Amino acid sequence: MKYRNAAEILPEQLLKELQGYIDEGVLYVPKASTKKAWGAANGARTFYQERNREIQKLFQEGCSIDALAERYGLAYSTIKKIVYG
Repeated sequence: MKYRNAAEILPEQLLKELQGYIDEGVLYVPKASTKKAWGAANGARTFYQERNREIQKLFQEGCSIDALAERYGLAYSTIKKIVYG
């Protein structure tokens, strides 16, 4: 990260407004980027949403929570959260 003098890059009016909040010191300005939601970049979110829909469908078709827990390698309580949540 490189420090830059605000007086050299900001309009005078904006600089005076900022000085009303912080008169001297270092001010960090974060990068203006949109942060992606969890799992959006690598597809994990989609994977788990599809898996959970499949679990809900199987449960509605009569599959037991115990059978679903064994089939998907998840805890009984996790399956309950998926089907009743």
